[in-house]
Amino acid sequence: MNKDLKWKMESYGKVLQVFFLNLCMLSVNCIAAEVKGVVQLNYVKADEQPSWFDKDTGILAYSKDSANVQQALVELSDNFASGLSYVVVANYYQLGEQNLGISQAQISYKPLSNSKFRWRARAGFFYPKLSLENVDTGWLSPFTYTQSAVNSWVGEELRTAGLELTLFSPGRARNSPISWEFHASLFKANDPLGTLISWRGFALHDRQSLNNDRVPFAPYPSVIQTDRIFHPDYVEPFHELDGNIGFYLGTHIEYYKQSTLRYYYYDNQADPLAVSQERLYAWRTKFHSLAVQHKFNGNTRILGQWLTGSSVMGDRFVFIDFDAWYVMLSHKHKDHRISLRFDKFKVAEDDIFPWDPNNSDGQGYTLAWRYDLDKNWQIGVEQHINKNAADIRATLGQKVEINQQQSLAVLQYRW
Repeated sequence: MNKDLKWKMESYGKVLQVFFLNLCMLSVNCIAAEVKGVVQLNYVKADEQPSWFDKDTGILAYSKDSANVQQALVELSDNFASGLSYVVVANYYQLGEQNLGISQAQISYKPLSNSKFRWRARAGFFYPKLSLENVDTGWLSPFTYTQSAVNSWVGEELRTAGLELTLFSPGRARNSPISWEFHASLFKANDPLGTLISWRGFALHDRQSLNNDRVPFAPYPSVIQTDRIFHPDYVEPFHELDGNIGFYLGTHIEYYKQSTLRYYYYDNQADPLAVSQERLYAWRTKFHSLAVQHKFNGNTRILGQWLTGSSVMGDRFVFIDFDAWYVMLSHKHKDHRISLRFDKFKVAEDDIFPWDPNNSDGQGYTLAWRYDLDKNWQIGVEQHINKNAADIRATLGQKVEINQQQSLAVLQYRW
């Protein structure tokens, strides 16, 4: 191991030690709290096209072959007899502008009830429950290490800072095979949503943006020059710029805990003419999301999700329609799980500036094997390949269409 790599790993280790020590001290003070954690270390064989994290145009997270801390998170939660509960998720990431922070923090209320029709509510900083892929601790995926294009985007640009009310009816309360839920939310502070997929396009990774995060992208001349759009080469996703209140509506239907459907309509109600002092714009972004899953038995399932919508910034300075979907087959045999996913994604522009080309598209395959050594330790490998195109690369003198691939070997510890 060379001195630079050794020094980096020792530095990361010290950061992680301080991070987890502080959270453990917090959990001791909260005697009844449940503490869960996940740490993933990887070795990656990276693609030659550098990543947007390095202010380039690749759509995979890593820019060079390396050993990394892929995930490090602690989830602290507790339930009280009053029906109140809370969940806080703190994350450390080696990649990105902000390495340490909060990805979720919410307080929930669920009154005890034997009624056929019940309700619950939550408030804070959280994800809409639109994903059937990201169902593990800390909104991770138990299937693959590189997430779908749909949920990679949700993780980096979307979070609800607001309130959600849920009306639900368990099937067993009505002697019915069907359980259902209806979700309604009001929120603020997600006005820049749409920035990344408009200029960079969709990407595939597993990094979730943190509470005060900044996500970089390549310095496209049409974006950053003062005589063009004049926007910085980054976005800070969780900002309130116009005072408007956004909303989403969602429906869950489950049949015998075997087949599941989740539909959401999301509209951040942003004023596309609103702009901050650092030249971050509000983007009026709205979309439909449909996620489905069917379990053939206790070991094999198929799942997928389709996301379609639009986003506009300025006086139609940028206007895009976007569409992304995936389908995944996952099978578990004893302590082994193997998952295969196909992704397809597209962004189509219809705006007023021909010198800012925003069309992009791509498709990819991800194959992952994960093996539980015991209840705490897991090893896994993953191979991902994709073909993607982005017209805006031409403004940097790059090829519009590229092929990318990435290999991961991962060691995971959870508690």
